[in-house]
Amino acid sequence: MNRKILSISSKRQITIPQKFYQALGFGSEAECVVRGKELVIRPVKAASGGEFAEQILAELIAEGWSGDELLSRFKERQAQIRPAVEIMLSAAEAAAEGTGEFASYNDVFGTEE
Repeated sequence: MNRKILSISSKRQITIPQKFYQALGFGSEAECVVRGKELVIRPVKAASGGEFAEQILAELIAEGWSGDELLSRFKERQAQIRPAVEIMLSAAEAAAEGTGEFASYNDVFGTEE
């Protein structure tokens, strides 16, 4: 594991070491997440805007939407994806830490008989 102690300025600023910055693919923004008693700083990945786009459009067209209303509904549904994924990731982290609900292998697949 690479480790470096960072100084914190009087304005609460830190500098990401260049080797970490480059290795992790940081750009002009970073995301800070509190995880337990840790502060995780990670690069912000640009959303391609195409996550599940085909499935969303197919559903909306099947529901009969078109024109401006189709575009409006598409934007609404696409905006719901990230929050839903974040909830799933939080639940997965809690399960991995043993603090959330989880299912064992046997719960999912049963026991061999």
